[in-house]
Amino acid sequence: MSWLDDIDDDDEPAFDESDVRVRPNPKGNRPRTKRRPAHADAVIARVLGVDRGRYTVLIDEDEPTEHEALAARARELRSQPIVTGDRARVVGDVSGDEGTLSRIVGIEPRTTLLRRSADDTDQVERVIVANADQMVVVVAAADPEPRPRLVDRYLVAALDAGIRPLLVVTKTDLSDPTDFLAHFEGLDLTVFTSARDDLPVAAIGRELVGSSTVFVGHSGVGKSTLVNALVPSAQRATGHVNDVTGRGRHTSSSTVSLRYAGDDGRGWVIDTPGVRSFGLGHVDPAHILQAFTDLAEIAADCPRGCTHLPDAPDCAIIEAVADGRLGESGAARLDSLQRLLETFSDR
Repeated sequence: MSWLDDIDDDDEPAFDESDVRVRPNPKGNRPRTKRRPAHADAVIARVLGVDRGRYTVLIDEDEPTEHEALAARARELRSQPIVTGDRARVVGDVSGDEGTLSRIVGIEPRTTLLRRSADDTDQVERVIVANADQMVVVVAAADPEPRPRLVDRYLVAALDAGIRPLLVVTKTDLSDPTDFLAHFEGLDLTVFTSARDDLPVAAIGRELVGSSTVFVGHSGVGKSTLVNALVPSAQRATGHVNDVTGRGRHTSSSTVSLRYAGDDGRGWVIDTPGVRSFGLGHVDPAHILQAFTDLAEIAADCPRGCTHLPDAPDCAIIEAVADGRLGESGAARLDSLQRLLETFSDR
């Protein structure tokens, strides 16, 4: 008989998976996984503004229960830019009660994205606003002096993003904008003029109904004054132009969505900080000509691969300007187009 026969099977210790020692996760108690929750209970909200890592979102838009809430960005979105105008998927406490904080866990596909770069050679884009379908370019007739080529850049950025541009010329009581507006003859561009005591609020408001419209412009041109007239509750800060430098102060420090409500309906006004430059480093050069619709039609007769630059042989646009077919403003418009195209020719 073996001494092994003396062991009683009932005395054998019982083991299960709970007895297996597992090295703890040094970064937390739960094991890491690439799988993320589906968040089927997420609600879709409009991002109204961003302030120091906190997002003001609109819950139940256009419903009787419409209200604002505060949200933070989910960790998995830390590399995803979230901007004013985004349609965000939000979970958690979306009641909007004081002291509550919800969480943005996803961004719905964007219809448009307005961007700019620091300069024309900078490939790093700055996202300004998402899902806008119109852009109102605000420029002053004087104080500060209008900059036609800055407006050209706005138009290029808008058309590159698939956004309809409009133009508002303020302070027309200080200077006649006729010569400035001649620069844009031939463009498919709706233009409004505004004076200190004659703001075209009703006319502009009709263009805002049913749309999401971003307002852009150089500092000091009266953009915030116009926004306050369109949305009286906005209370956007207004400033003045420095008498020495001719530059305006940055009175709007953040991009924010504001509800427009007029006699003809409602829409969204997106106010942005004033800028003195608008780089186009992110724009496809092929889209630049689209900002000059009158020139683009003539370009159809250009040779294949025509650059439209001063040394381009047989360029139909250059020939049209030389023949006087584009009027007195033709040469200036061609010059503006060529200056923008030359920016990209060396890249």
